[in-house]
Amino acid sequence: MRDAYAHCEALIRSEDKDRFLAALFLPPTVRPHAFALYAFNAEIAAVRGRARDPLGGEIRLQWWRDALAGRAAGGVSGNPIAAALADTVEKKKLPIDMLERLIEAREFDLHNDPMPSSTAFEAYVRLTASSLFELIGILLVGRGTALTAAAGHAGLAYGITGILRAIPMHASRGQIYLPADLLAHHHVDHSEILGGSTNQALLDALAAMREKAWEHFAEVDRLLSALPPTVQPAFLPLVLVNAYLSRMERSGYDPFTTPIEIPQWRRQWMLWRAARRAP
Repeated sequence: MRDAYAHCEALIRSEDKDRFLAALFLPPTVRPHAFALYAFNAEIAAVRGRARDPLGGEIRLQWWRDALAGRAAGGVSGNPIAAALADTVEKKKLPIDMLERLIEAREFDLHNDPMPSSTAFEAYVRLTASSLFELIGILLVGRGTALTAAAGHAGLAYGITGILRAIPMHASRGQIYLPADLLAHHHVDHSEILGGSTNQALLDALAAMREKAWEHFAEVDRLLSALPPTVQPAFLPLVLVNAYLSRMERSGYDPFTTPIEIPQWRRQWMLWRAARRAP
């Protein structure tokens, strides 16, 4: 299992640097299991890019469902991510249904259908980003309604920010994750987004999305006070949300041409400073 967990860590170091850097501040006994969960998430998120068509993507997602149920073709021993995930689920008694719903949510990624509504958007983000915050929290303090509530808002802040940063990538492959009702309210045409065109209507819609992210970000602080201090490392990735959103607030921001990046040294410093402030 040591090699399987090392594979997960290497994958996250390469594919999800923000979560990798934040995970370094988790207790050493928890960190490998966090890498397993993050690697599983990265693998599921990458299905769209690896599959030739939606059917191929569905087959890949079904394999992961079967792996969680213990009936994957060939077993999980040949897949280090699946092996580490299975070991983590067994040792830490994690709820498999949360992982299954994460897979189900990622079915949306396989198609170019527009995100139908703000309600559907929130459900998608909760099942993906929020569930990861909650699962890492469970590793630290176990399950609880207070953790679920805090993770819900944390995931929405983190997920909205990530989707706003990924607009150019999504548009390049024909996808729009911004809610259709929000775009309609601001009179934004889908074809303009897919064509990489920025106008005031789109900027207004994105500003409304950022406002939602800020609201969820603020709510997490209030909810964390009801949780044991030992859970706070699970929420460290949120530290970077503030910086990313702030860069989008600057004058001249264009979602297609303005890079929303932070140097790695600065991200490490921000996370280190936040970790030191934690009780």
